[in-house]
Amino acid sequence: MNERKAPSINGFIGLVLFLVVIAAGIYLLTLGAIAPGIILVVISFICSSTVTVVQPNEASVITFFGSYLGTIRKSGLWLVVPFSLRKKISLRVRNFNSVKLKVNDTEGNPVEIAAVVVFKVVDTYKALFEVDNYEKFVEIQSETALRHVASKYPYDSFNNEGYSLRGNADEVAAELSHELQQRLAVAGVEVVESRLTHLAYSTEIASSMLQRQQASAILSARQIIVEGAVGMVQLAISKLEAEGLQLDEEKKAAMINNLLVAIVSDRSATPVINTGTLY
Repeated sequence: MNERKAPSINGFIGLVLFLVVIAAGIYLLTLGAIAPGIILVVISFICSSTVTVVQPNEASVITFFGSYLGTIRKSGLWLVVPFSLRKKISLRVRNFNSVKLKVNDTEGNPVEIAAVVVFKVVDTYKALFEVDNYEKFVEIQSETALRHVASKYPYDSFNNEGYSLRGNADEVAAELSHELQQRLAVAGVEVVESRLTHLAYSTEIASSMLQRQQASAILSARQIIVEGAVGMVQLAISKLEAEGLQLDEEKKAAMINNLLVAIVSDRSATPVINTGTLY
């Protein structure tokens, strides 16, 4: 069963009818018509007890002796079925911040991760009657989905192959939202957005993984430097030969060696001036 509109009438009209009926009852009592007067007074008080107020972004779920009659979503003053129960439920957009969870990524590395889930109730019947407590249901299912998604990806992709938790936060958040929507649909909840709020290696391996990241960064930088240095050496030799300076293989080797040492070295190179000949 899904949410449906509850039978109701405008509360202000109900108040007017209440005043008319109770006035008529009192008038009959004054005339000596005791039984009709009492009946009208009782009816008027029964009708007054059915008045319910619905605030903006709020819904009132109406049940009558265990049967679901419907939901009132429009804010205002309403008159509903007598002897019915009204349960208020918020339709506002809310946030759920998960605690920091410790999970293993797809490579088995322990990772600390947390997320924020933005959600709202879209089906009041499911939210109240399909699950025991929809807010607790959102909390548990959010943490379960976060664990499942985090275990499908590595923390970082050092070879730039595939998705990673750190390098593809938007894609991971989109998959988390999709999985959460599937899990929370039974509770009548719509996931507006979900985002990772915390992501880090667990403390026992944080230092080791930091060294790995630093080594990877140094290696990548060295590769770029070497590629640039080789290009500069090739350009220098081409320029010299274009100017008419012919170098034999030994001089080219010496020049290449000196240029590569000067460019690739992570410290300032100290030149050695040869005052004699290469031979």
